[in-house]
Amino acid sequence: MLTIDLDVARRFILGKGGLWPGRRWRGVEGVAAAIRAMDYLQLDPLQIVARSQDIQLHSRVLDTTPSAWEEVTYGQRRFFDWGGWLAVRPMDELPHWRVAMRRERDGDPPNVDTRIRAMGREHADAVAEMRAILRERGTVSNRDFAAAARTRTQSYRGRKDSSLALYYLWRTGEVMTHHRENFERVYALTEAVAPPDLIRESDDADADRFLVLKDISFAGLSRLNRTADSWQRVVPFSRTDGVIAALLDSGELVEVRVEGWKGTSFTLGEDAETLLDLAAGRMPPAWTPLEADTTAEAVFLAPLDPVSARGRAKQLFGFDYIWEVYKPADKRRHGYYTLPVLWGERLVASFDSKLDRTTNTFIVLGLWLEDAALAENAAFAEALGRGLARFVAFLGAEHVDARAIDEPLLRRAAQDSSRSISR
Repeated sequence: MLTIDLDVARRFILGKGGLWPGRRWRGVEGVAAAIRAMDYLQLDPLQIVARSQDIQLHSRVLDTTPSAWEEVTYGQRRFFDWGGWLAVRPMDELPHWRVAMRRERDGDPPNVDTRIRAMGREHADAVAEMRAILRERGTVSNRDFAAAARTRTQSYRGRKDSSLALYYLWRTGEVMTHHRENFERVYALTEAVAPPDLIRESDDADADRFLVLKDISFAGLSRLNRTADSWQRVVPFSRTDGVIAALLDSGELVEVRVEGWKGTSFTLGEDAETLLDLAAGRMPPAWTPLEADTTAEAVFLAPLDPVSARGRAKQLFGFDYIWEVYKPADKRRHGYYTLPVLWGERLVASFDSKLDRTTNTFIVLGLWLEDAALAENAAFAEALGRGLARFVAFLGAEHVDARAIDEPLLRRAAQDSSRSISR
C-alpha cells in the first residue's frame, strides 16, 4: 500500500485530470486528448456564460472554442454520448458500454436503473414505431413529433411517448446520438453512427473489469463507494469485491492511504509511479504546460468539473464549493453560476458572472476570496487578469464589466483584461 499526504493527492488529481501545472493541449486534437485524459466529459444543457463542458475543456486546452467537443464527437466519431449520467466517452470503448446498455435493457443486475426496462415495456408500441421511423428516415429528433399527436407522459425524461421511446432506444444501444441541434439529440440507428467492428459486446467479466477501472481512473483516487456511483459502473454488487480483488492481485489496481482521509483508496497500477514521483517532488514531463502555468495565469473550473464538484473541492482543497444554480435566490451564498478559481494548485476564490449578448459584455457579478490577503496580492491580481482575458476571449466577448468586484486591485486587473482581448 502507498501512503501519501494531501498535497500529493491534490497535485495528482489535478495533474491527471489535465488542470495542473497548466494547459498541455492545444486545438481540436488537444480537445480529443483532454477528453481521453479525463475519461469522461460530463454534458449539461445549461448555458449562462458557456456550458459546463465547454468551460471544462477551456481550462485544459489552448486555442479551443465553445462546442469544440462536438466536432470530435459527432463530426469525427471519435467519441459518443450516453448514460443517465450524461457523458461523452471514447468510441473504442463502445463494446464495454454495450454490456451496460444490455443490462439496463434487461433490468439486471439489481443496481442498474430498472426504470429503463419499465419504460420500454410501458411504451412498447411507441418503441416499435420509432424503430421503424428511424429505419425509414435515417435521423429523427424529439421535435419531429408534435405533442398534440402523441400520448402525453409525466416522465422527467420526456412529455411524449415518442420522446421516451427514443430515449429508451438510446439507453439500450439500438440508437445513438447522430448529432445535436441546440444541444437536443438527433438520433440515428447505431449502425449509422458507430464503426461496424465496435457494434458488439465485450465478455461480461472483461466489461466488469473495464467499468471498475474506468471509475477509478476518472476519480484518480477512489474508495469505490458501493452505492453513490454504482449507477455509473453498472457492475453487479455481487461481483464487485471479486473484481477489485483480481485487479489488486494483477497489479492493475493499487491501494493508497491518504493522510487525513478515512479508509483506503484505489488508484490505477500504472499511476503508482506518478504518485511516487510527486511525493519525491518530481513532476511528470508529460504534464509540462505549453504556455503559462496556473501560477502565472489563473484558471476557472466548470461547475461540474470532477476536481471540484460533488463535495470534492472540500476534500482536496478545504474549499466549500456548491453549485447553487438550482437553489432559490434567497438561499444562495454566492451566485447563480459561480465558478471556482484555481491559482497554482489551490482553489482560492470563486466568482459569478453573466454574458450580456446584446452588448457583448462579460459582467462579473461578484468575486469571493478564500483569503482576504489576496485582495492586496499583486501576483494573484496579475494571474486573475490573465485568466479573465483568455476566458473572455474564449467566450467571444469584447468588453468586461468588473464593477462588482469590491477589491480595487483585483477590480483594476479584471477591468484591464478587456484591453488584452483587443490586442
